[in-house]
Amino acid sequence: MLLIKSTSDDPVINSELEKKYLTEYPAKDVLLFYINRPSVIVGRNQSIEAEVNIPYCQQHSIEIYRRISGGGTVYHDYGNINYAFIMPKGDTPVLEIDFATPIIKSLQSFGINASVGQRKELLIDGKKISGTASHVTRDRILFHGTLLHHSDLSHLAYALQGNQSIRGKKVASIPSPVINLIDITQSNESTEEFLNHLLHFFEGYYQTKVANAVL
Repeated sequence: MLLIKSTSDDPVINSELEKKYLTEYPAKDVLLFYINRPSVIVGRNQSIEAEVNIPYCQQHSIEIYRRISGGGTVYHDYGNINYAFIMPKGDTPVLEIDFATPIIKSLQSFGINASVGQRKELLIDGKKISGTASHVTRDRILFHGTLLHHSDLSHLAYALQGNQSIRGKKVASIPSPVINLIDITQSNESTEEFLNHLLHFFEGYYQTKVANAVL
């Protein structure tokens, strides 16, 4: 496993990093972590206008981008940690590959007990802490998700209020109640500190060392 941390907060750069590890490392397993500046990331098959409150995002300097994977629209900021598993498809059917277990075990090391929902999201007492999405090429899989640690849930709620009447046949996001991990742990640590603890856990879990990402 290549354990990678991006030092960039640019959603474009971090998206390009995902694509790079998806296309340029055909035999490598990769786990990439990054934190984006405030931004809304729209699923591949969605309407931006239907999912995103564009005037609100413009007013609050929240950037809007589209990703290569499916799924629903998500909000990123400095209180949100993003993770991406990228690996060969192998012989196991894609839908049967379990990417949630390592994340759940990492959270258990903090005393946080999460479960997997019907859409492969991670839940605590029915509230979502991590949405996920995937993209499959001929021989590689990208499975990525979010971890709400100390996100601005007000920005999240308002930024994701698009004009649903113009969605048409595009894929709809499915709203869920959410909660920040910091409200579970009652810790004063920053999101960057929490990420460093996660990286330390995965260094032991995969018997490797974290490296900084380079485009």
